[in-house]
Order: sequence, then structure tokens, then C-alpha cells
Amino acid sequence: MAYFVTGATGFIGRFLLAQLLEREGTIYALCRASSLDKLDELKTRLGADDDRIVPVIGDLSKERLGVDQEELERLDGKIEHFFHLAAIYDLTADADSQYAANVEGTRHALSLAGAVHAGHFHMVSSIAAAGLYRGTFTEDMFDEAQDVEHNPYYKTKHESEGIVRRDSPVPWRIYRPGAVVGSSETGEIDKIDGPYYFFRTIQRLRGVTPSWLRGVGIEGGEINLVPVDYVAKAMDYIAHQPDLDGRAFHLTDPEALTVGGLLKALTKAAKAPQPSLNVDARMMDMLPARLTKTLTSLPGAKQLTDLALAELGIPREMFAYLTYPTHFDSTKTQAVLAGSGIELPEFALYAQHLWEYWERTYSPDRRKDKQLARAIKGKTVMITGASSGIGRATALRVGAAGGRVILVARGVDKLEQTKQEIEDLGGIAFVHRCDLADLSDIERMAKEVLQEHGRVDVLVNNAGRSIRRSIALSYDRMHDFERTMQLNYFGPVRLILSLLPVMRQTAPDGRKGGHIINVSSIGVQTNIPRFSAYVASKAALDAFSRCIASEVVDDGVHLTTIHMPLVRTPMIAPTKMYDRFPTMTPPEAADMICKAMIRKPKKVGTTLGNAGELAYQVAPRGVDVVLNAGYKLFPDSHAARGSGGSKSDQPSTESVAFAHILRGVHW
Repeated sequence: MAYFVTGATGFIGRFLLAQLLEREGTIYALCRASSLDKLDELKTRLGADDDRIVPVIGDLSKERLGVDQEELERLDGKIEHFFHLAAIYDLTADADSQYAANVEGTRHALSLAGAVHAGHFHMVSSIAAAGLYRGTFTEDMFDEAQDVEHNPYYKTKHESEGIVRRDSPVPWRIYRPGAVVGSSETGEIDKIDGPYYFFRTIQRLRGVTPSWLRGVGIEGGEINLVPVDYVAKAMDYIAHQPDLDGRAFHLTDPEALTVGGLLKALTKAAKAPQPSLNVDARMMDMLPARLTKTLTSLPGAKQLTDLALAELGIPREMFAYLTYPTHFDSTKTQAVLAGSGIELPEFALYAQHLWEYWERTYSPDRRKDKQLARAIKGKTVMITGASSGIGRATALRVGAAGGRVILVARGVDKLEQTKQEIEDLGGIAFVHRCDLADLSDIERMAKEVLQEHGRVDVLVNNAGRSIRRSIALSYDRMHDFERTMQLNYFGPVRLILSLLPVMRQTAPDGRKGGHIINVSSIGVQTNIPRFSAYVASKAALDAFSRCIASEVVDDGVHLTTIHMPLVRTPMIAPTKMYDRFPTMTPPEAADMICKAMIRKPKKVGTTLGNAGELAYQVAPRGVDVVLNAGYKLFPDSHAARGSGGSKSDQPSTESVAFAHILRGVHW
């Protein structure tokens, strides 16, 4: 059995190839001569041998896809499954380009499938083929589509599907996925369209508004989303089942989100303010047509709308989803998939992956990170605590910018996952397991790293332990202080002592020097009550770093202390009152670390932290009075008192207000 795939290097195509590689048979992939390197990269990524994925030089715009006669003879009778994925999946593309790729491209693909006597022709269409059908569109419907002229994309998808139905020389199957988003496991996506146009707006909203604030949102029609890995798995499975020819399959969500539901899930994933009340945009459809026309034709109305949309990065075509009228029935597809183990995950369960991948890959603040690339490209960067939170977010940034990332933590499985994500971004990463509270294990790991990598150019001491408990509850808990000091102070010192000698030496390639970045706490600057164990351990590392800095400065070794504010990571999760506090996100914290890699400052802190440090130097007793007020507002948790959780752990309105005034401080 052999396969032929158009659009193999495209978004869905890459995931489909991964599925087909688990089966037997050669995969012939159509590509232009100029795109052979792209296919080679894909083969390397998938771990495929040259005899499993074979390039076929051709062109979507030419008859029989431009495949020459000699190649036709070689393929004749060998292709059991012909997958046609190549197309323009873009609502904003111009009509001529869409017609050439989607309609003529399908015609040429059918011609080739007939010429090589393929066993089956599998076409990836879209729910757009239904146009703006009002009501439920089933898998048996096609001619019933309405308003396909609304957009060139709808029209070309409908026409190309019609060509397959009428003119296919071989048995056919059609797949209509919903709006395809990133992988449900990693969030991977390769371009911005569909719901991703809302991401930048949500990011801006998060930057200017506290996450606890509730506001007014927008409700609208259904927006049917499916992750790319589900689409690929479902297509692969259905294609290999017997007696399904001549049918269309809806690869859609049976319980699709509305626009309001989508925005709620995304704002939650982004930790942005969530709407408590939605205004239904579909009410516009109830207005008299004459009134609607009058409103939209007011002088400057279109220009103002276009300016606002351009500022938000949202194309006008996305307005169609605000009143989208179609529900897609996928009952028959679900029946075929029953028992296969292929299930559509709930959007809320993977929205976080989509958001994080976008933020570190396509966010305007990340895409143009050229300074970081210049600072660390080719350098070896060790990050402790890299399996989650700040460490993971930093590792992904550094890996994407070209650094060789050494990932250190206890949990190997999570480190391997982070390593894979970095490699998916084109980066290089290595996993080195270590218990950073065990000094002998740190020494072992450091020797292992130096033997394997030669040197560490940048060390980020990020791993840490936090304990929130008042001194009144700590009289018989000396082990709290010992544990925090072991991980937060002795661990980083042991690691620095192991790596620093090599940093100070001149390497064979002429490199000398290094950069040590210690992730400290805003608490060291502000002396927050209930954190005596945690703050003391961080302050010890700060003092150690200040003392050795003058000894190594002429060796080109820089030391930076980052007084990190409150960040929403697994470390603060047990303190439930923090759920309502303003916090920094791990990507934002990673940004502070990455800026430190670029500038190599002695100290990095927030405005509030720096002000608190200055205030304590000028008026320490006055600061104590303010902190005492906070001490009384934020009592010890039931967990700290050893009595388990309780509703009383939730903060009062006054304490939430106090936390917002002193944003980022641990209370």
C-alpha cells in the first residue's frame, strides 16, 4: 500500500504524515523543487527514512499537478489512498488566489488521481462549504448550502467539493473539519487565523485590567473548533475503514462553543478579566434591514470600524462569526469513530496549551525578540526548576532564541515534555535530572554537565521553595527554615561553586566569562510578614552573590539578582487566597529573566519592590506599621495552622483591595 499526499508540509499535512508513518507503505509527498528542504526538515522531525517519505516534484496550478510522465508511470497502480490537503485556508485571501488553489487545484489533483488509478481520493474540505446555512447542516447535505457567495473562501470550498462529487474518477471521501486550531497536547500552530485573531486583544486587556475584574463581553453564534491532532487521527482512521466511499464526514465539535463561551475559555487561559455578562451580537439580525443599512452607511462608520479592527489585529471577515447561523451535525462520523479511542477533547482542557504556544511563538512581544537571540545564540544556558512555571517559560524562550538549554529538575517526564516543545520550536535542549535539595546530587549533575557540554555560559537559579507561616506558628518548626535554606540557598551555592571555575577559565574557542542569574523575591526588598523562612533564604543568596561579584568581575562573570514579584505558578497554588490576587504570569516572569540575559544588570526589580526597599532605608518603623496592617488583613491559612483548608481562607474585600494597591507582593 502506498499513499500520495498534497499539502504534506502544511499544518494538517504534517500531523497526517505522522499518523500514516505508523502504518506500512511509502508516502509520496507533492512539493515544489524549491521546497525540498522543507520536506527534508519534516522528515527529520518525524524521524522518517528517505524510503518512507518520497518527494514528487509538482505544482498545484498545473494539469495533473505538474507531475512528469516518468513519475506517472512509476506511481501508476501503486497509490491506494490519495489525500488532497493542499489549499488556501484563509478567509482574508483574495478571490483569485483562492480560486486557483482551491478549485483548480482540486481539479488537477483529481486528474492525477485518475491517471495513477488511485484506490481512493480523500479531500479535505471545510465546514465553510455550507456557506451561511441557517440551522443544522448534516453530513448528507451539500446542495442545501446558503450564501456561499458571502466570502470567496466559502465559495471556493463549496465549488471544489462539488467537483469531487461530480467528477472524481475514483471512489471519494470528503472531510469537513471545523476551524482547525493548534495541537491539544502542545498547542502547536503554524499561522494566525480564526480565533487566534482575538488573542492579542485579550493580551492587551490583561495588561491593563486586573484579572479579578468582571465586565461585559460579546455573545454570538457557534464557532466550531477542533484541534489539529484530532483532525489528523480521525482522517487517518476513517480513510482506512471499508465501505465508506461517497460520504462526507464532519470533523466538528458536537457541542460547539459560542463566541461568548470561546472568549470566556480564552480569557481564563490567559488569566485575563472574564466577562460576567455578554451582549448578544445576534440581536443585530433582529433590527429592520433599513435601520441596519442606515447605521452602517453613516459618514465615517466604515473607516472608524476598519481603524479599530486594524489596531486590534482583527480582520473584518471575523465579524461573520458574531452571528454565525450554522450548527454542524457529526452523528455519523461519531458512529464511525466509536471504539477507535479517538475522542474530541473539551476545548477548556487544552485552551491553556493554545494560549501558551501563541504567547511564546506569535505574540508581538515574542516574535521580534532579536536582542535575546544575539545575546544567547549558541550559548549553553542551564535553568533549574525547568519542568514548570517560570523555569519552563524561560526555557522555551531561550530555546526559541537559539540557546542550548540544559533543563534541570527532579521530574524527568515533564522535562522531556519541555525538551520536545523546545525542539518543536527549532531549538536544542538537554535533560539532566537532579534533586536540587541534595548537595551530593547537585555535584554529580554538575560534573555530568561539564563532561558532556564543556561549560555553562548562563546559569539561571530558578528552583525554589516557599513557606507562608507566621513566626507564632513556627516556634517548633525549625525544619521549615532548614528546608528552605537547603533548596533556596545551599543548593544554588553548591551549583555556582561547581560551575564558576570553568566560567572563569578561557575555553579553547576563546570564550571566557559567564552570567549567573538568581531568581530572588520582592519579599527581600519589602520584608513581608509570614515569609521569614523564605525571604531569609533568598536574602542569603543575594548577599553571597554581592560578595563574590567583585572577585569575578575581571574574569567576565556577571551576577544578576531578580527580585521577582508574585507569579502564578504551582508554588503558590496551595495558598488559595492568591487566586484573587493580581499576579504576574510565567511568560511575563520569563521576560524579566530574558531581559537580564540581554543587559546583564546587577539587579532587576519592580517599581513597587524598589520603592519598598528605599522606604525601609528611610523610615523602617513606618514601613513596619504598614506591613503590620497587611499582617492583620491576611491571616495564616488553615493549612499553615495544620487544620486543612476552609472557606475562611478566602480573602476579604479589603484584603483584595490592599493586595491590588501593593501589586505583586506576597501576603
